[in-house]
Amino acid sequence: MSETTLQQRAAALLALHQPGNPVVLPTVWDAWSARLVVGEGFSALSVGSHPLADSIGKADGEVMSFDDLLTRVRQITDAVDVPVSVDIESGYGERPERLIEGLLGVGAVGLNIEDTVHREGKRLRSSAEHAELVRQLRAAADAAGVHVVINARTDLFLRNEGDETDRVDRAIARLSEAAAAGADSLFPPGLRDPEALARLVSEVPLPVSVTVPPDTADLAELTAAGVGRITFGPFLQAVLSARAKEVLGRWR
Repeated sequence: MSETTLQQRAAALLALHQPGNPVVLPTVWDAWSARLVVGEGFSALSVGSHPLADSIGKADGEVMSFDDLLTRVRQITDAVDVPVSVDIESGYGERPERLIEGLLGVGAVGLNIEDTVHREGKRLRSSAEHAELVRQLRAAADAAGVHVVINARTDLFLRNEGDETDRVDRAIARLSEAAAAGADSLFPPGLRDPEALARLVSEVPLPVSVTVPPDTADLAELTAAGVGRITFGPFLQAVLSARAKEVLGRWR
């Protein structure tokens, strides 16, 4: 894929992130699911680490290698002609330059980066450390000539990290630091309280990304909350799995 095409796809993906008019990036894991999503009219998609790992018989949490991930992402980008964002977990222990080079090399133009370091006992990066990684990823993307869309994630809510009374405050501070370092969107998975989400959305400087179950979440409510990006994580795969079990159950 040419540098010009990558630049155009990255710009198109970034432009879709609009608070109060959220882009829906259905989460896929292989060429089949990617073609299904694009065939239904979606203009961009996300690749989830959890469903992708499941699809190759491995566990989530960086059990697969970065090269495992890139192999599958290449199959996806070869199958569809839309911008693709990839969950790279906490970076697989790779240098930022290698992460950007690898993603661009297989045609991806966006990434999620989280602050749980799976290969170091699942420790939580400090806010400064996470922001520095975002800064290095942005510098590597700039050097490559493509504005890779960086979705900076904090796992404070998934981990129930620290005192609940100031968790939203700490998430706002952490995500704002990542924004200043060069992120394009901010991702607090596990933040389910609508009032807390609305507050976070109003106090951080970039579009907020959420992951929701596609069969139960309400687009109008998420739009009213002001989010800018919606993905499905492992939940679309789970919905399809449940339906497949129903169908297969007829034949046991």
